[in-house]
Amino acid sequence: MEAGASFKLPKASIGINRTIYLYEGNQMTIAGTTIPKYNAVELKADVDVEIIAGVEATSILLLQGRPINEPVIQYGPFVMNTKEEINQAFEDYHATQFGGWPWPKYDQVHEREKTRFAKHADGTLEVKNS
Repeated sequence: MEAGASFKLPKASIGINRTIYLYEGNQMTIAGTTIPKYNAVELKADVDVEIIAGVEATSILLLQGRPINEPVIQYGPFVMNTKEEINQAFEDYHATQFGGWPWPKYDQVHEREKTRFAKHADGTLEVKNS
């Protein structure tokens, strides 16, 4: 958002979790409350909310979703439902690195002129033009 800009975040369904995190800019104002940089605010999803940027350009991250109502266990980069699933994820990673690294070096850097691309597990190369 540009400095001083305002945005109306429309309401969502009841039961949705909604959090806004300010990661660029000095501050923002939400519902009359000033929020400093690197802070998050939990919002009621079923209410329209006005967000106003501070005196600097502002970037926010909006996280929103319906709770899955299942246990969640996180360890390192892995998120599963049980400790056993976390252990299995570690074993799978150590055995295959989830399919392996397809490049000849671990610090692979591609030519600056090369456009964005994705190489899929089946070997298909997907190239994004511009």
